[in-house]
Amino acid sequence: TIKPSNQSLKRLEKFDAIIEDAANKYGLDKNLIKSVVLTESAGNERALSTAKAKGLMQLMDGTASDMGVKNVWDPRENINGGTKYLSQMLRQYNGDLNLALASYNAGPGNVNKYNGVPPFEETRNYIQRVLGYYNHLNQM
Repeated sequence: TIKPSNQSLKRLEKFDAIIEDAANKYGLDKNLIKSVVLTESAGNERALSTAKAKGLMQLMDGTASDMGVKNVWDPRENINGGTKYLSQMLRQYNGDLNLALASYNAGPGNVNKYNGVPPFEETRNYIQRVLGYYNHLNQM
């Protein structure tokens, strides 16, 4: 089974209230948001990827600005922006979690181009990790 490290779960605890608010605001399961945060940044609000994705939910500048995020390093703004984007992807793909997660990771352009989960190892691993964490959190 795929499960998050105890350290990352501990780091995530301080964002519980923000995640709860975002979950209610955008109608998503808080454990799904937590699973994306754990996969994206392991709960590190200073995370910066080589592709320049930033913060807890690893927002790219374009996505952040589309979602109305002014300060990508602010945990509340980052989580709200990432959750809003994920909820849009879920709507766009009629609630299909695999496609929504693929889109969050590789972009909706790639999902549409391949008419499904793109054949990228990184994206397939990403979906597996998020769903693994999600199952783990739902069993806690």
